[in-house]
Amino acid sequence: GAAMLRGSLWLCLCLCCCPARGLRIHEYLYFQVLSPGDIRYIFTATLAKDFGGVFNTRYEQIYLVPADPPEACGELNNGVFIQDQIALVERGGCSFLSKTRVIQEHGGRAVIIADNAYDNDSFYIEMIQDSTRRTADIPALFLLGRDGYMIRRSLEQHGLPWAVISIPVNVTSIPTYETMQPPWTFW
Repeated sequence: GAAMLRGSLWLCLCLCCCPARGLRIHEYLYFQVLSPGDIRYIFTATLAKDFGGVFNTRYEQIYLVPADPPEACGELNNGVFIQDQIALVERGGCSFLSKTRVIQEHGGRAVIIADNAYDNDSFYIEMIQDSTRRTADIPALFLLGRDGYMIRRSLEQHGLPWAVISIPVNVTSIPTYETMQPPWTFW
């Protein structure tokens, strides 16, 4: 029963995460919220398909700053706080690439774009380049709507301007990975 289900899920994860002969279904990247403590979980995100950079550095502690306005389609009210940090942005209003470029122009090291469907707890959207010929150099990640909502909600409840995260996290070295996932994540 449970062991067989766990084995099937592991196989599915391997098929989805592991490149096979150059075929990429999804490339997952993991990050852990260190603070606030009520959302101290490991979150799963996917890299943009055909734009953005890669993580060449592991950040043990870096701020995850929610963009203001959340959709980050233009000038940011809190752009000074995004400098040298990672921005949490909401989907909608403009292309994924446009959002990534706004964060890059404000000096952000990466952008995590959460789905604007707050009930989305399982469907990863493939972020692709828009029809312009623009590029972006910083990593761009897609986060499930439920995860983004829960992070923002926790920050609001604690009156905090940002979360502290570690990114990327190697989950193969964490024996308790399954117990460190958000409780709302479906397994």
